Amino acid sequence: MAVRANYDYDWPSRSAAELYGDDQLVHIWWKGNPFFVSAQTFRFPKAMPFGELVGLCKGFFAADPDFVPDAMDTVQWRIDKVDVTPDMSASLEANGVGHKSLVEFSI
Repeated sequence: MAVRANYDYDWPSRSAAELYGDDQLVHIWWKGNPFFVSAQTFRFPKAMPFGELVGLCKGFFAADPDFVPDAMDTVQWRIDKVDVTPDMSASLEANGVGHKSLVEFSI
């Protein structure tokens, strides 16, 4: 839901895409996990291969004691609410991941 100010709001965004150059903010959400109940936000290069994102997720989500890293090889992916089968060797940008995109996975 959008927030509407009751006055003139003239503050520049501190998370605008132009401020990140060749990087972008990406929200990653392990859907349905009670340990990580919301998306986590990371700063990644646009040119980073999607497979590298998966590798970083394996390390980050290992904080959940029930996490099995090998399960990441068979997850269902969604990018901005669209089911996808990402090309692991292609860049985030080539896979449709943009600035502030939501990348969800379900195990």
